Amino acid sequence: MVPSGDGTLLYVAQATARQVAVYDLAAKRVAKVISLEVSGELTGLALSPDGQTLAVTVAGPKGEILLQPVAGGKPRTARFGHTPGTPVFSPDGGTLYVASRFTNEVGMIDVRSGKMGRTMPTSREPFAAALLPDGSKLFVANHLPSGPANGAYVAASVSVFDPKTAQALATIVLPNGSTGVRGACVSPDGKHVYVTHILARYQLPTTQLERGWMNTNAISVIDTAANVLVNTVLLDDVDLGAANPWGVACTPDGASICVAIAGTHEIAVINAAALHERLAKAAAGERVTEVTRSAEDVPNDLSFLVGAKQRFALAGNGPRGLAVVGSNAYAAEYFTDSIGVVELARETIHQPLSMPLGPKVEPTQIRLGEQYFNDGNFCFQKWQSCASCHPDARVDGLNWDLLNDGLGNPKQTKSMLLSHQTPPTMMTGIRANAEIAVRAGFKFIQFAVRPEEDSVAVDEYLKALQPVPSPFLVDGKLSASALRGRKLFQEAGCAECHPAPLYTNLQSYNVGLGQGVHKDTKFDTPTLIENWRTAPFLYDGRAATMLDVLKTHNPNDTHGKTSRLSDKELADLAEFILSL
Repeated sequence: MVPSGDGTLLYVAQATARQVAVYDLAAKRVAKVISLEVSGELTGLALSPDGQTLAVTVAGPKGEILLQPVAGGKPRTARFGHTPGTPVFSPDGGTLYVASRFTNEVGMIDVRSGKMGRTMPTSREPFAAALLPDGSKLFVANHLPSGPANGAYVAASVSVFDPKTAQALATIVLPNGSTGVRGACVSPDGKHVYVTHILARYQLPTTQLERGWMNTNAISVIDTAANVLVNTVLLDDVDLGAANPWGVACTPDGASICVAIAGTHEIAVINAAALHERLAKAAAGERVTEVTRSAEDVPNDLSFLVGAKQRFALAGNGPRGLAVVGSNAYAAEYFTDSIGVVELARETIHQPLSMPLGPKVEPTQIRLGEQYFNDGNFCFQKWQSCASCHPDARVDGLNWDLLNDGLGNPKQTKSMLLSHQTPPTMMTGIRANAEIAVRAGFKFIQFAVRPEEDSVAVDEYLKALQPVPSPFLVDGKLSASALRGRKLFQEAGCAECHPAPLYTNLQSYNVGLGQGVHKDTKFDTPTLIENWRTAPFLYDGRAATMLDVLKTHNPNDTHGKTSRLSDKELADLAEFILSL
């Protein structure tokens, strides 16, 4: 969602309708709709500095970027990456920066010609971006951690680039447990970038939820001059979580930072001056609260923003995109197809207001299931939703010590794709099927009791998930390397346990991978479909890449006969598996 330069209109990307709604703020109605002939869902929106062109990004393996004239007419189209998003115009409007989520890179598009320029590699799943007002630095927030999950420190990062040279300037690693990064914005003075994300306490057993025991929700502050993390502040309160922060925007005067809290359907408004004053005191070793007496204490202090933050309830459901116009903050309410409004004037009594973008449509059971999967209000004290650990119903890149098979044996988060079609579930098959797992998730992860119809709706949502085509495919087909790998997949015996079409035989085996308390443990044979999206690999996430699985972590060829394969053959085999 992006406002017009004069603040009279809001342009709203309607993802599944594949159109842009032009909302008249004074008339409080949709003035017109710009329909787009595209093959996928809309993922991002930006308005050129002159207000004449909308950049619209579209999901898909052949990423589409539309340069759509605001006045109407046929758009110019560029192609880049797989599932491009977070478009950002340069200050002069001549260049558009676009992140390709599933090929982990940022591209530069010449707006006049529509041609692709240089690209810049990022970490993992670039999801949000912020450009300094003078265009000198681009900060790209990566959605998930990269690398192994079984180390002492696992966290997502922010990539920093010089757009003029397309050179990487820094990689800013967020605090341990940072995942689910969704939003980024720059302060009006260009001194700070604010990034929203989950701050998971994944190294603790999931025995309780109080005081953010499992998941907290945060905003990280970055110093743009030094390219360093200043600190990370919790958006939650002591006994009330702020599940799944998403969009973030500053007021034009820089006085407030607004955050869309997608899981609890709120907008949080932070006093920027108070925030930075407290961070400076903590950095100087001064006492700020009963908890914070140093900078190291800040990410664990649920009271740090008391008196400097307000949380405003919205009438709609699932706020994601966020824009500030004048004295109002507007949130795109994803599940109710509406715009939520918060008046930022201090003397105003807040009344939740939701402005519809179209006629009310009763949601399908699948849509309700998706809504429930993302709803933090279901959870005890609202700390998390199913999507906190399974963003987009996939993975968060972390290991968790769940209680379904005892304490002290953390395992990786699994993707929910095909979970209902490939029983049993969990790494060790401890749940007979996904239906049982969904109900256990509500009870033992969210500490909630829900009506059976809620679980049924989540079941239907998960059953309806479709695999995203792999970025390793070439025009939708296996590459030459993957074709060679497919033959090796048979010869190495991989297909015995991973037969098509689900690429699992639904059995459990001890293939010599268990370590410590997991020695001699039988593990469920996972589907290999869309495994390119689920790294790191193995039950404890020790294998950062598929090559690590095949080459480093396959003792005695118990996990496929790969020891005699050359490096080239191993690369071909990995290419095939990652293409599924």
